[in-house]
Order: sequence, then structure tokens, then C-alpha cells
Amino acid sequence: MATSYDASAQYEIKSWDVKYRRDPVRTLMARIYQPQGDGPFPVLLDVHGGAWNDQDRTANALVDQQLAASGVLVVAIDLRLASEAPYPASVADTNYGIRWLKSKAREWNGDPETLGVLGSSSGGHVVELIAMRPNDPRYNEFTLEEAPNLDATLNYVIARSPISNTIARYENAKSKQRQNMMHNNETYFNPWDSIHEANPQEILDRGEVVSLPPMFVLQGSLDDNVMPETQAHFVDCYRRAGGDIEFEVFARAEHRWVHTPSPETDRAIDMMKNYIATRLGAMQPVG
Repeated sequence: MATSYDASAQYEIKSWDVKYRRDPVRTLMARIYQPQGDGPFPVLLDVHGGAWNDQDRTANALVDQQLAASGVLVVAIDLRLASEAPYPASVADTNYGIRWLKSKAREWNGDPETLGVLGSSSGGHVVELIAMRPNDPRYNEFTLEEAPNLDATLNYVIARSPISNTIARYENAKSKQRQNMMHNNETYFNPWDSIHEANPQEILDRGEVVSLPPMFVLQGSLDDNVMPETQAHFVDCYRRAGGDIEFEVFARAEHRWVHTPSPETDRAIDMMKNYIATRLGAMQPVG
């Protein structure tokens, strides 16, 4: 049966946790949000935020549940935190998670050829790196034994408050004397020069040869963590590099606005659903 998606549909969902990667640091878990219906359903991987140092697969539960209830198989994964392993550890975990989900989606009534990703804040930074560098050997560190030929290419990216310019965010934290935020950056980007090497904005500025999958960026107008003008500049550069990118600014919304119910949260989720529907109608299958 062909995969279809109606953004206005409503399904009951079933949720449970599974192990997706065993690491010497700890076993990384994934939370499955499965619509209860005939399917097959489009597939979305959710990558949590937390400034690379905090949170887990449950961080975005409000959004994940509502997307799943509209008929999307949503899988949210844990990542190693900066205190456990610095960059590029969380990027390698996510790269593996993409390939792992492609291998498992059919078991959960999902269509792996429709896979997209949702990344929030530092998770948005991680998914932007994978979107642009899906075959980077550092990010492909872990072999997926059961399906070694799968890759981490993506049909689309939804990025909510992504850290698209890592050094600009650090300088913003420094100017506001936010010591904890500065410490989070310094812990993750170790050695420090990696804050430039792993900066999506600087990747574009350097003219690296990259992939540019379709992307939708959602940004709060009151965000003083990732500044709206910094985000707008990244979007403009991505578009000028040839990428198909949409950008929406949410009034009265701060950095983590979708973590609590509000009219702007509802609007963000509705726009995510509509974007998925649009991409599903336009996409070509990925490997």
C-alpha cells in the first residue's frame, strides 16, 4: 500500500521504549510513537535539544505525540551528552539512529523511504550537520551490522530554534554573561576549534561541497538564546547556496516555546504537519 498522509487525521497512538545502540558510556534508548492504523505511515526521527549537555528522548514529547496522532511514525532517540563525549559523538549517534530507523521502520508500520528528521536547539545543530554532511566518515563511525549499506541521507529537515551558528551563539552567551551556557559550549566543542569546523553557518561561508535537503526552520521572535537575526542570516545563506528552505518566526515565542501548550505551539505543530504533507508529496525516495 502506498504511503499517504492527511495532516488533519487523528489516530490513537501506542508508545514504548527500545534500545537502539549499546555504548560503553550507556545504552541509548529510543521512544516509539506509533499510530494505530493500517499505514504504512511516514517516518520522522526526533533529535532532542539541551545545549548538548542535557535532556533525552522525552524532551519533545508534546510535539512528538501530536505528530504521531496525525499519522506519522515518530521515533525520538537519546544522544550521548557532552559530559560523556564531546563533538562529534552526538552527531555520530544521530547518524546511526537515522540508519537504524530506516532498517526498523517497516516493523512498526512505517515507510523508511519517507524518513525526515526534527531537531530542536542543539538537536537542530546536529541534524543540520548530518543534512549537509550525510556521508562524513566521522559521523558514520558506527556500523549498522544488520544493514551496512544504508546511509544517513534525509528527505527533509524540520529545525526548531536550531543553533545554526555555533560561534554566534557562544558570543551571545558571553555578552550576556551566561556562564552555564558558555560552559556547555566549551564542554561540547573540545578541542575548541571544532566550534568553527562544526558550525553550519561557517560551513556555508567556506563554500564546502554539501548536501542541501529541503529544510523548514521555526524560530521564536523573543528568543535571546539563538537570535532571530542570526537565524535569518543562516536561512538566507542556505537559500543562496541552492537549498530549498522555509522560515517562520513565531511572535511572543522564546527559545523553548513548544515545550508548553500555547497558541504558538499549536501553530508550530500544525505547520510541521503541513510541511511533512508537502514534502511527502514532493519527495524522491532516499537510500
